Amino acid sequence: MKGMTEEQALKYLQDTLFVVGGKWKLPILRAIHSGNYRFRDIQRSMPLITTRVLSKELKHLEENKLVIRTVYQSPLAVEYKVSHYMHSLLPVIKEMILWGKNHRKKISEE
Repeated sequence: MKGMTEEQALKYLQDTLFVVGGKWKLPILRAIHSGNYRFRDIQRSMPLITTRVLSKELKHLEENKLVIRTVYQSPLAVEYKVSHYMHSLLPVIKEMILWGKNHRKKISEE
């Protein structure tokens, strides 16, 4: 990339993959962005995820400023919302979805 060394570019790519990589992080962000704000709603929108994994991934997303966790006292409730910062990822996510769609077509060609 222009203006940076290959070593820097690799480091930034690894940083990105650390934050959003893995099986569940992007689907969790998508679920919250789609209106599933409570833990159980997020979990129901992804039937194969375990409670432990969802909890761990939500904490990781919160630590990386992509999700905001809000605790309400009366009645006791916890909600998750995507942060304003997460919106900077939307173009990347959309491109990844498009790439995945095209990739499926490519590999199904004979």
